[in-house]
Amino acid sequence: MFLITGSNGQLGTELAKLLPEAILTDVADLDITNEQAVKKYVEEHNVDTIINCAAYTAVDKAEDDAELAAKINIDGPRNLAKSGAKVVHVSTDYVFDGLGHKPYTPDDEANPVSVYGKTKLAGEQEVLKYADIAVIIRTAWLYSPYGNNFVKTMRRLGAERESLNVVADQIGTPTYAADLAKAIVKILPQMNTTNKGVYHFTNEGVCSWYDFSRKIMELSGLNCKVNPIPSSAYPTKATRPFYSVLDKNKIKETFNVEIPHWEEGLKQCLKQF
Repeated sequence: MFLITGSNGQLGTELAKLLPEAILTDVADLDITNEQAVKKYVEEHNVDTIINCAAYTAVDKAEDDAELAAKINIDGPRNLAKSGAKVVHVSTDYVFDGLGHKPYTPDDEANPVSVYGKTKLAGEQEVLKYADIAVIIRTAWLYSPYGNNFVKTMRRLGAERESLNVVADQIGTPTYAADLAKAIVKILPQMNTTNKGVYHFTNEGVCSWYDFSRKIMELSGLNCKVNPIPSSAYPTKATRPFYSVLDKNKIKETFNVEIPHWEEGLKQCLKQF
């Protein structure tokens, strides 16, 4: 039996469509920060595999709310890993400082520079420590037709305004949540003790937030002009990685996962609106 935590989020919603038999939980149904509650739930529902999409993801708020971020991003994954089930745990590009200039492999040294990134890295380590069979998937720039995300924000602002300023010096790759969900479903039956470890998944290709915004406007038929600005013109509480392109060779080779280009993912997503 599959258990999806954080099932109301972007990725959880996409996974629920592909795994109709899965048990869906969000914070109201299961508090992953409560070890006994997790253990009991897993036993009572005969859970074989947990896909953990639950996370504290408010990057700037986490700087002031480190305790809660740690509970959800570190204690939660640890409790899930200690339950005895196989675990797919979703992590983030924020485990890297973003000072590199070539795609980060899963073996590259992590050096998070925000509370969010630090708690997510610690959560990965807890899963690998306590789960016998586990796949960590780091992703980045996630969006979908659900929840709050960059694509929906840009479409809303693009319809309201004539022009927008968007940072052009942060480089990464957008990820359509449905593409990540498909990859996870492909990985599930292949999980074993020999392929336990950390993997990377985003869509293919590279862009800046500025490039991404322009493509969103173009494909949405919006006439909003997008102006490139440096990150220094848009200060945030938490430091963002300037370069966080993820190398996906390991996940492709190990699990035979096919990955669409980010522009194709965006086109498919916009069809859902």
